[in-house]
Amino acid sequence: MSEQLVITALGEDRPGLVNALSHELYKYDLNIEDSRMSVLGGEFVVMLLVSGSLTSIDQVVQSVAKLEEMLNMKLLTKKTRSKQDTAGLIPYKVEVVSIDHPGIVQDIASFFSAREINVVDMDTTCYPAAHTGTPMFSLYMTIGMPAGQSIANLREEFIQNCDEKNLDAKMDALV
Repeated sequence: MSEQLVITALGEDRPGLVNALSHELYKYDLNIEDSRMSVLGGEFVVMLLVSGSLTSIDQVVQSVAKLEEMLNMKLLTKKTRSKQDTAGLIPYKVEVVSIDHPGIVQDIASFFSAREINVVDMDTTCYPAAHTGTPMFSLYMTIGMPAGQSIANLREEFIQNCDEKNLDAKMDALV
């Protein structure tokens, strides 16, 4: 039976990190099932869902200090189980663009949390606007909408909420 482990790794960005980390996991006979990788500032960060035998998972967990030293990265591990059944949830994408300012993520997260809607995935970025260089912010999020919820009403409330906060937003079914 296959077990699962979530690994978060963080270290100074340099060529070869993905190769080194994936090689070490391969030596433990672990399979990388899902991953998110990014360079944030000068740091490389990766989140991995790996699977393998309970023995392999336990060996990696026990070897974290050795792996950290070998890879020159900080590692955090947590055993997990397969994703809960998402039947009855409809995936929707949410996009927001605005002049950058603190609190945008919190405002959007609060809106969905108050309605017990789960944020499944989220990416944000800041960038300079073309021509003016004004700091801009963009958010792309996937949410799991309960099938019984009125999508039209939720979308209207969401757009109105964003308009009040001067956020350009849209919400559409994920196709």
